[in-house]
Amino acid sequence: MAARAYWQGQIRLALVSIPVEIYAATKSGAQIAFHQIHQPSGKRVRYEKTVPGIGPVDPEDIVKGYELSKGDYVLLQPDEIEAVKLESKKTLELTQFVDASEIDVLYYERPYYVVPADDLAEEAFIVLREALRRTRKVGLGQLAMRGREYVVSLKPCGRGMVLETLRYADEVNRAQSYFRDIEDAKPDAELLDLAETLIEKKTAPFKPDSFHDRYVDALERLIEKKKKSKGRRIIEEEEEGTVARGSNVIDLMAALKKSVGSGTAASGSKPAAKKAPAKTPAKTATRKTPAKPASRKRA
Repeated sequence: MAARAYWQGQIRLALVSIPVEIYAATKSGAQIAFHQIHQPSGKRVRYEKTVPGIGPVDPEDIVKGYELSKGDYVLLQPDEIEAVKLESKKTLELTQFVDASEIDVLYYERPYYVVPADDLAEEAFIVLREALRRTRKVGLGQLAMRGREYVVSLKPCGRGMVLETLRYADEVNRAQSYFRDIEDAKPDAELLDLAETLIEKKTAPFKPDSFHDRYVDALERLIEKKKKSKGRRIIEEEEEGTVARGSNVIDLMAALKKSVGSGTAASGSKPAAKKAPAKTPAKTATRKTPAKPASRKRA
C-alpha cells in the first residue's frame, strides 16, 4: 500500500508555483508498550471522559473550547476551525534563503520528504532543487499542517528535497541561562591533545543501522524472564566490570591516558605532546631493557 501524503499543496517562488506532496521521513522505532493494571484483580485500568455532575459523556458531544475566564468558554465546532483562512494551508511560499549553517540545530524539529505531485511539476521541481544545491542555500517559509502553522526549511536531498519543521524562537530556551556558571577557561594543552587522540581513535563513518535501542532489548529479556518466573520478582544485577558512568574522574590525565592506550595513537595526532612525562616511565624502562633486544632478534 502506497504511503499517504502528509500534506498536498504547492511551493511558490515569486511567480512560479510547483505542486508537491509531503511525506513523513521518520517513523516510531520499536518500543515496549505498558498498560496500567489494577494489581489485586489483574485487570486493565480504563479511563472515561466525564463531566462533573453529569458523569461519562459520548465523544461526539465533545467540542473544543477556549477559556475566557474561570468556567466561561468560547465553543468552536470542528468545521469552524477547519474553515480558518490561511494561505499557508495550501501554499508554501519561499520568502527567504539562508546558509544552512545559520540555522542552529536546536531549531530543527521534524523532517519530511518532498516530491513533485505529477509529471508536469517535475521540471520546475528539479530546477528549484538544483538551484538550492548550486547556491548551497536553504529556503525558508511557513506552512500550515494539522492545526498549526510552522516555520519550515527546504533543501535538496538526492533526487528530491527535504522539508524540516523549525521551532519558533520562543520555543527554544536560551543557552546562556544554562551555561553561564561554566568557567570560561582554556583547558590544559596535554589534556586537550589526549582528548583529541581519543576522538580520532573512535572516529568512523556514520552508519545508522549499527545502533539500536538496547533498552527495548533489555525490557524484552526482562519480560521473557518474568513470564517464566511465575510472578517471582526479578531484579537484574549490574554486570561485573561495568563502570559507574556517574562517578567523578579524580585523575583526568590518568583516565585519558588509559582510554587512549599506550602506543595506539591515531595517525595525524601529536605524539610528542601526548607522551607521558619522562619521569614516570624511567624505572619501568630499566626493568624492561633486557627484553627489548630479544624481541628485536625474533623480529
